Amino acid sequence: MNMKKNILRRALFGAPIGLTICILCTIVSSLLIGDGTYYAVSHDLIALCGSEINAVLLQTVFGMIYGALYDVSFVIWDMEDWSLLKMTLSHFAFCCVVSFPIAWLMWWMPHSLPGALCYFAFFFVIYAVLWLMQYCAIKRQLRQMNNRLREQDETI
Repeated sequence: MNMKKNILRRALFGAPIGLTICILCTIVSSLLIGDGTYYAVSHDLIALCGSEINAVLLQTVFGMIYGALYDVSFVIWDMEDWSLLKMTLSHFAFCCVVSFPIAWLMWWMPHSLPGALCYFAFFFVIYAVLWLMQYCAIKRQLRQMNNRLREQDETI
């Protein structure tokens, strides 16, 4: 499949996933607040947009854009001639460049230096944990494939 089709396919697949994650985050946030109210968007975004529905619509669009771009970022892992370090740093940088402006615009973090630093720290920890889990899973798969190849060689 050519690169443009792959990017388009990933974007179309990622958009609804981004929206779903965005909605799940609002549900979890509302549950954590624990006062029985559903907080679909931040009060700051409502003030910026002029109404709650406008804020929800804007967050919906940006949630889909976020999901689309994040899924598109996975084409970086298809670069066979890149080192793991280059792929990881490129993917991390791309995700940061995509995530931070959207998080800032949607008021998913306080608009302050401590708020931005906390956001990046949280983002980095989640990224590192997910990367490590994926790395371990791939390493296990490679070990299993190598074991099967060794077993086949022994039977031949």
